[in-house]
Amino acid sequence: MPPEQRPTPHITSADVARAAGVSRTTVSFVLNRTPSARISETTRAKVLAAAEQLGYVPHAAARSLRAGRSDLVVLPASVSAMGRLFSDWVDELETALGSRGYTVVLHGDRSTDPVTAARAWAQLRPAAVMAMGGARLTPEAVQVLAQAGTKAVVTVSAEPVEGVFTLIGDQADIGIAATEHLIARGRSRIGVVMPMERGLSAFAEPRLAGARRVAADRRAEITPLPMRYSDEAAAALAVLCRELGLDAVFGYNDEYAALLSAALADCGVAVPEQIAVVGADDLLLARVVRPRLTSVRYHLPGADLMAEAVDRLITGGSPAPLPRIRFEVLPRQSS
Repeated sequence: MPPEQRPTPHITSADVARAAGVSRTTVSFVLNRTPSARISETTRAKVLAAAEQLGYVPHAAARSLRAGRSDLVVLPASVSAMGRLFSDWVDELETALGSRGYTVVLHGDRSTDPVTAARAWAQLRPAAVMAMGGARLTPEAVQVLAQAGTKAVVTVSAEPVEGVFTLIGDQADIGIAATEHLIARGRSRIGVVMPMERGLSAFAEPRLAGARRVAADRRAEITPLPMRYSDEAAAALAVLCRELGLDAVFGYNDEYAALLSAALADCGVAVPEQIAVVGADDLLLARVVRPRLTSVRYHLPGADLMAEAVDRLITGGSPAPLPRIRFEVLPRQSS
């Protein structure tokens, strides 16, 4: 067989041990970040250098068998629908969990049935599941995960979820904050963008409910505005906003709000003089567009605090409650 067709040899921990001049046990301690093992920094550096040079990749399943538990933390793909700010926090969380020896896996299943979704997650036998949309978790779903050996189930929800470590944060508060700001600026006919893309209604509906709650007490009028994320949809909605006589729009998030704000300008509607616009997530985009976009910012607990809580749950500890997620309006030119 020609050399270029020969299979690449399988690199094992024994190869790493030989290259580093240490035992396989030492390699295991270093690569698995075993906290109880006393390994000098010099030895640790030699092992890591040898592993990198050889291209060694630890076998996750074998490592889980040795440890007696999985090191996987599953994040359902719904986290990607919660906005860039939240996604950035998830990136930081992945780093913090990785430093504690866990592997974060983004799971693509988007079943709307909580038990079906839980069964899909449970097939990976994860140590933890962070289902950041509380509506997807029911006692039956939590039981499915428990029977699969999952030690920690974490979610974000407006109220504590039974059997789940709950990070308290209500999407309705975003709609409340945006609407209160607009009413304080003298607006009373407020449209609320409702994205039509898959997976976003779980976040848009509570935001609309929050806006309606405020409007009912303040004699303001709320109009839901279904919109796809496209230039054409934004252009059509801008015309509709003018025809309806709206004087403000809460754009769901900064991306939809910026798209609509540009469309309003294109059809001759002055922002904010005729229609004020508010987004959410406080993306860089909000400060780049003109007029600069008023936005609602999340204040999330530190990713390291969250990772510590997950680690404690997995290892049988009792984590302290985390601070509630807060939301703050950052006024800019668009309102």
